[in-house]
Amino acid sequence: MKASDVITVDKDILGGIPVFKGTRVPVKNLFDYLEEGDSLQDFLNDFDYIPKEYCLAVLKISEQLLADKSLYENSN
Repeated sequence: MKASDVITVDKDILGGIPVFKGTRVPVKNLFDYLEEGDSLQDFLNDFDYIPKEYCLAVLKISEQLLADKSLYENSN
């Protein structure tokens, strides 16, 4: 799944903040939940209209981005 399959960035929706496709829920909310120690299931319970697959795809895409060593090559 590509980011564009699960995330929308549109200046007319929350000023261009990345949101889960078809919603007005910022993707950052998922990370906020996880950062606070809440589970993915807690997030899904509170936002039951967001497919679990979307959340898993966002986490997988984030993992792939962080694993991309080229992002860090000139960071010294």
